[in-house]
Amino acid sequence: MSPTVSGDGSWVMAVLLLLPLVGAGVVMALRKNDRLAKQAALVFSIGELAMAACAWGKFEASGARLQQSFSFDWIPSFGVHISFGVDGIALVMIATIAVLTPIVIGAGWADKLPEGRTAGGFFALILLEQALTIGVFAATDVFLFYVLFEIMLIPMYFLIGSYGGARRQYAAVKFFLYSFLGGLIMLASVIACYVMAGDELGKGTFDWQTLVGVVSDAPLSTQIWLFLGFFAAFAFKAPLVPFHTWLPDATAEAPIVVGVLLVGVLDKVGTFGFLRYLLPMFPDASKELAPYVLVLAVAGIIYGAMLASGQTDMKRFVAYVSIAHFGFIALGIFAFSSQAMAGSVTYMLNHSIATGMLILVIGMVISRGGSTRIADYGGMSKLTPVLAGMLLIAGLSTLSLPGTNSFISEFLVLIGSFPNQPVFTIIATTGMVLAAIYVLWLYQRIMTGPLRGNALVTQEPPIDAPVDATSGGPGAVKVKLEPEVSAHKAIFDLNGREKLVLAPLLLLIIGLGVYPKPVLDVVTPTVDATMCEAALVDPVPAERQLQCQ
Repeated sequence: MSPTVSGDGSWVMAVLLLLPLVGAGVVMALRKNDRLAKQAALVFSIGELAMAACAWGKFEASGARLQQSFSFDWIPSFGVHISFGVDGIALVMIATIAVLTPIVIGAGWADKLPEGRTAGGFFALILLEQALTIGVFAATDVFLFYVLFEIMLIPMYFLIGSYGGARRQYAAVKFFLYSFLGGLIMLASVIACYVMAGDELGKGTFDWQTLVGVVSDAPLSTQIWLFLGFFAAFAFKAPLVPFHTWLPDATAEAPIVVGVLLVGVLDKVGTFGFLRYLLPMFPDASKELAPYVLVLAVAGIIYGAMLASGQTDMKRFVAYVSIAHFGFIALGIFAFSSQAMAGSVTYMLNHSIATGMLILVIGMVISRGGSTRIADYGGMSKLTPVLAGMLLIAGLSTLSLPGTNSFISEFLVLIGSFPNQPVFTIIATTGMVLAAIYVLWLYQRIMTGPLRGNALVTQEPPIDAPVDATSGGPGAVKVKLEPEVSAHKAIFDLNGREKLVLAPLLLLIIGLGVYPKPVLDVVTPTVDATMCEAALVDPVPAERQLQCQ
């Protein structure tokens, strides 16, 4: 059967899917030459970024729900197709990974890999993960989505298990088992949807748009069971509390650049699934179970913020910060407001940018000090003022300071959620206060004050440093003074490559903070379509009421 295409951008989608796959093969073939392998990986990732920009340019915000689509038979007897296309939400996620991948490759350019591991194998896995993740976001056949949802675990498993820290095997297995278990539960719901379509249409199908029309009319009790199957997979992936326990271990043991992909992109598959599958396919169940999801979302905001405040390890700090942020994203989705939902989608993008920069900067701190413990640092800004500035900017974006990219997302989530869910929204706002505490406290402990910490200084004071002194006058008391530490390790500020790696993220933080309209213009029509598919009433002024066909 000849493939079916939709729109003049179908070739762009095909290239977006194939280019990183080809790149992974080429880089793997060059694995015996690290320099050539790195160069090839960077070239392919930049090419993918250019194709993502082309896809963005060809996307018509006011056009069809799914664009740049193509489809051909895979398993005709079961109605399974290789079928891809993008809407506004999927396009934003694809653009996100296209932006982050060359940054990740540049950031990992000089990383020392475990003995016996090659840069070619490392970067080939990154490109393979990129291709599979784009496939997950673009798949419009539900069975194909499930297959890619599970396969995408494999390269990430090897990236953590083969290139990570001391407990990398434990973290990789835990990550894989949690995600794989969630996927198996989802498979039961996928099969049930197929059977329902067969009963309704006379022939089973996995086509997403067809299933939306069939399954959304099912009785509430049926929808609830199917909803829970999909929800389990997405809640593990997001991750929502209490399904989150794999994330701190995986983030702590993964290489820094892999952590960027893990927290910045891979986790978004869960929240993307809420929007693409749960709301349109199971609208009645979504409304019925929304209060329970909102409890998990708000619990995640508070829980993540409190644990981030008490962390002693910088990489685990980032993991708990992300758990708190995913709570905001889930709140915006299940508040059932177009404003809040648009805020959640932009939050998915802006979290990737802000947290991606935060992880990279923390990685640069760790590479200089050789320790992930916060207590091993202090006063580092005296040695690395530019690095300190980058950490401050990443932190301010993470706490959603007005003028940074994350602010508009958090603002839209809260202002859009309040009309429908005032109690949950008020509780969630405490997360903003806690965010200011944990981000500024991290910066203070690492960068400000006197130079201190085992990662930065040698412990021997100068030979002529005064130890005792008196306060003067009759009956003076001799007191012990802390000597100043003047001997420090050879710690250098950011080099040219590191500045180049951080520059795009810095520009995006400022640019989207000042002018988020290009992203909102792309996602808003898709958010409106999702609201209509789920038959949701938007709590907005009459002039903004959705016009659903």
